[in-house]
Amino acid sequence: MRVFIALDIDDGIRERMQRFVEGVSGFASEARWVRPESMHVTLKFIGEQQEESVEEIKRALSPLKGESFEISFRGFGFFPTAKSARVFWVGIEAGSQLAKLAMAVDQAVSALGIPKEDHAYSPHLTLARGGRERSGAPARQKEDLPNRGFQKLQEKLAAMAPPEFGTMTAREFFLYQSQLQRGGARYTKIQRFGLS
Repeated sequence: MRVFIALDIDDGIRERMQRFVEGVSGFASEARWVRPESMHVTLKFIGEQQEESVEEIKRALSPLKGESFEISFRGFGFFPTAKSARVFWVGIEAGSQLAKLAMAVDQAVSALGIPKEDHAYSPHLTLARGGRERSGAPARQKEDLPNRGFQKLQEKLAAMAPPEFGTMTAREFFLYQSQLQRGGARYTKIQRFGLS
């Protein structure tokens, strides 16, 4: 079972992002665009796990305590750079609470032998990935080359004001299952964890 831990986003924010994507996706037609129902804020990607390991992950995350916090979605950018873009993303502002939650999640699952992150948490919401098999990781990869797939989109965005998608209160996070299918992955919530 392929799993990850993430925050869901409010429906109003999801709808505004969907309208934005509908308006700009034609400028990067070869990109793989994230379906609106799949939009989320990843806290920790884990990957393939056995069923019993997933149960251990649930138990490790259950005692985590955190406070709810405001999270705003605005602006955009490209990973790792605009010139060699692999990922088109929406920016996130959440103060220190979001990074603290991601760090607590990373710490909790590392006790199960899941490798800790080797770079600082970089909050974002992915809208599109360029190319077929390219990584969604923010850090530079050996295979990163200049990518013209996002060039027309970047030209279009340069003429626009940075979009504002809204603010929500994060009150919970989820353990998700990711099922790879034709047309993109399908994400299913398998456990909820509340924030006070």
